[in-house]
Amino acid sequence: MILDRQPLNLLKVKKILEKIPENEKKAQMELYLKKFLKIKAEKAKKIKEELEKLDLLKIKNEHMVKIIDLMPEDASDLNKIFTDVSLNEDETNKILDVIKGAK
Repeated sequence: MILDRQPLNLLKVKKILEKIPENEKKAQMELYLKKFLKIKAEKAKKIKEELEKLDLLKIKNEHMVKIIDLMPEDASDLNKIFTDVSLNEDETNKILDVIKGAK
């Protein structure tokens, strides 16, 4: 039974995997994380806090998770995350500034 659905960034997935006993699926997930995990926990936390401070209504938790996982570098990459809403130029620049500030 599913009690709650919430998006998890790759760092949280990594922490959850640490509690799981060794098996083939865990090994596959660890390889995936090693390949795609681009950011350290401290930076991810900082980015999330900064995005929340922007207080943009269009940014949902799912968007924040994807922003942290993918670390978009330009407006084109960022718009691929926001498929359900459109960001104006000011919102896009604010989000990209947060990402650049954390690098």
